[in-house]
Formats: sequence, structure tokens, C-alpha cells
Amino acid sequence: MKTSINLSNIETWIFDLDNTLYHSSLNLFSQIDKRMSAYVADFLGVSRSEAYKIQKGFFREHGTTLRGMMNCYDMEPEPYLNYVHDIDFSIVKPDMKLINALNNLSGRKIVFTNATEKYAKKIITRLGVNPNIEKIFDITAANYIPKPNPIVYDQFIEKFNINPTKAIMFEDMVRNLIPAASLGMRTVWVDTGHEWAKNQIELIKPDYITNGLSEWLSKVTGR
Repeated sequence: MKTSINLSNIETWIFDLDNTLYHSSLNLFSQIDKRMSAYVADFLGVSRSEAYKIQKGFFREHGTTLRGMMNCYDMEPEPYLNYVHDIDFSIVKPDMKLINALNNLSGRKIVFTNATEKYAKKIITRLGVNPNIEKIFDITAANYIPKPNPIVYDQFIEKFNINPTKAIMFEDMVRNLIPAASLGMRTVWVDTGHEWAKNQIELIKPDYITNGLSEWLSKVTGR
């Protein structure tokens, strides 16, 4: 892990959304987690506890619960995505530190998420950073193939004509940084303290580690 921060050659800033662009202390994803279990339980006709086990198994084996349900049960993605993302966003407030930092970063800022663009737009609007985010690459654009599948990273780079050696990616899940590093991107792990987010940490040494994106970017920009 690098101790100094020199990102003068960065042209593209790539941000994961959940637990990365906003701080994990908001615990927003817990709402989605419960709704995923409820949807799986109803779809498969099983108990919530059994649905939770299936959900987490698919997350480990397929990258997302959605991908597992699509692969194993031919589930249609759109009704599921609409349901699980129908949550209370009121706890997301404008992040002035993040706004100021992004305002002072030169280059493109792109969100790369396993969620939907509609959901991502709600988050970035409430954070107050929507003027800073140029594009959103969501799970639909990825044909419902989630990070960390390398195919999706290739699609992402081609779509936005990104030079990986002049890009940096921010993620709370270590395994999603591995393909980025392989392509030559610099990587920042936003460590939320969740054990599941550390999966495959033995396979990568992130260039930088932080427990808060806003604070880290403020150090970079001096704002």
C-alpha cells in the first residue's frame, strides 16, 4: 500500500456506489438486504431464513443474488431490481466534503455499480454530487453480469474509452478491485470493517486504503 498520494496523471475517477460513494455508517444496504430475502422467499416459496441462506450463497458463487437467481431459476431481473431498490432514501444527506473534493478533481467521474442507474441517480442526487458524476455504468448496461467478472470491466472500459493506466477505482469490496488492478488501474479500498467485503484480500494489495471516501479525497484535493 502506498503511503503518499500522487494522482496527477489520473484522467478517470471510477466510483462504486453502495458503501463507497456514501459512508457505510448509513447502513442503507441493510434495507436492500432484507428486501432481497423477502423477494427470494416469495419467488421460491421458502422461509425467510432459507431465502437468506440462498441469497448469501448466490452472492458468494455468482457475484450477486440476482445473477444466481437468473442462472438457477430463470428469474426476470427487472421486477426484482425494482422491488429491492424501493427503500427509504431519506437518511442520505448532502455530503459537502465530498462535493467540494469532487469539484476540485480534474477528469471524468463515473459510477460503476452492480445496482441500477435509477437507484444510483437517487443516491447521487441526495448526496449532492449529481453535477460531478458524468456517467453511470449499471447492472443493466452490463447485461446483468456483475462485478467482479472481468468481461464487465472490458465492456466498461470500451464504452467510455478509458485508459486503465490513467484511471483509479474506489470500491468497498476487495474482490471487485482485482480485475481493475489487473488492467493497470490504481485501486482504493474503502474498508467498511465488514468481513464479507474483505473476501480475496490475499489476492491483491490495494494502492490505497481508507475508511471514508470523503476524507480521503479531501486529502488529495486539499479541500
